[in-house]
Amino acid sequence: MASAGLSFENPVFAAYAAYSSVVLLKMFCVTGYTTITRFRVGVFANPEDVKGNKGAKVRLDNSDVERVRRLHRNDLENIPAFLAVGLLYVMTGPSAGAALWHFRVFTAARCLHTVAYLAGVQPWRVLCFLTGLVPTLSMTVQVLMAGAL
Repeated sequence: MASAGLSFENPVFAAYAAYSSVVLLKMFCVTGYTTITRFRVGVFANPEDVKGNKGAKVRLDNSDVERVRRLHRNDLENIPAFLAVGLLYVMTGPSAGAALWHFRVFTAARCLHTVAYLAGVQPWRVLCFLTGLVPTLSMTVQVLMAGAL
């Protein structure tokens, strides 16, 4: 069993930190893509945002912008849960192999989910979502079992 320490000397924590950074970076890229999409289509959410942007309009119903925003919201609903339960999971002292699989599957699934969401392809989007949900639920159950009185 790996050390439960929150130190980069603990390979499980180091892996958690690395994979967490990857999904956070992915989420920040989606944020940037939202901005790029807004400028590309000339659609903004606030009146002050159209000033200085010739031809820009205030609209909340552009399908391109809304797709990226829904993707971002989906990230905001799933990535923080992974970050929180993943840190608690690290503290249970899991084996490095098991922990790596949890982190890798979640990260790969979220990255593929982003591609599927932007491309608008089903059933891949839902399959990627569910694949990412499995390791998060697994870690949650293991944290509950470790913390049970």
